[in-house]
Amino acid sequence: MIRLTLDVVRRQQDFELRVQDEASVEVLGLFGPSGAGKTSLLECIAGLRTPDAGLIAVGERILYSSAQGINLPARDRHIGYVPQDALLFPHLSVMGNIQFGARGQVDGLIDLLDLAPLLERRVRNLSGGEKQRVAIARALMTQPSILLLDEPLAGVDRARRERILPYVLRIRRELHVPLIYVTHDAAELSAMADRVLHLVEGRVTASGPPAAAPPAAAP
Repeated sequence: MIRLTLDVVRRQQDFELRVQDEASVEVLGLFGPSGAGKTSLLECIAGLRTPDAGLIAVGERILYSSAQGINLPARDRHIGYVPQDALLFPHLSVMGNIQFGARGQVDGLIDLLDLAPLLERRVRNLSGGEKQRVAIARALMTQPSILLLDEPLAGVDRARRERILPYVLRIRRELHVPLIYVTHDAAELSAMADRVLHLVEGRVTASGPPAAAPPAAAP
């Protein structure tokens, strides 16, 4: 569990993201319709976008503060980020992708995510769910202080989701790495998150345990 402080204001054209939340979490779920600002918030946390104002802190470590003039570059934030499209390196094998930027031992993650049968394969020969597992392993190999997962199961069908979700649950249970988990699926929130922020048009409309999210999946 880690203390996460989010006070983010970011304006872009006719859209304004304005999120305030502070809580100790194992898994923070971000839930809401497309265009609500979920990915933009992740990118601000990861250091890929710069807010116009506010404060972002993971534990006692300040990543961004407009008041203090702090804006750590993405490479210094020690954050693992898995975007929706995985962004694996097509010229590398599965093992090559996992080892890229590695700071820890590979063996445990290979077992945890059941990747041993895939290690010599090229990315183009993987299914969507397999690519997500490789991307998660690569992010975890950097030994992040927190892992950001942007709809990791959105590109796979329901049957494959039900096979992949247990791997993500094992990360929470066995590695104790705090997660921020974006999804459109309320069932995933119930399985994963201990706290949820429901975003609509850049604003938090509800926060709290998974019951704070609407009962149906966001469109």
